[in-house]
Amino acid sequence: MEQNSAQILAIRALGWMAGEDTVWQAFLAISGADAAQVRAEAQQPAMQRAALAHVMRDDDWVRACAQALAVPPEDLVTAAAVLEGHGGAHWT
Repeated sequence: MEQNSAQILAIRALGWMAGEDTVWQAFLAISGADAAQVRAEAQQPAMQRAALAHVMRDDDWVRACAQALAVPPEDLVTAAAVLEGHGGAHWT
């Protein structure tokens, strides 16, 4: 997955989170950000990494987000790895 694709997927996941009150409120509480700050920083890699890391905290969230975005759950994991600078998941 390329960096640009990973960033787009992270922003889409952030949008999904904003529509899921439990997930969203937990993200705001953990990150210490408010909704305005999240919106302002959505284009920043740090916010994108934080959004994907938060979604991946719960398997049910990963499945629900992937389903809502019409992507395989593995794509969220791969996007997170790309944004972290690892170039993707390595299984060896």
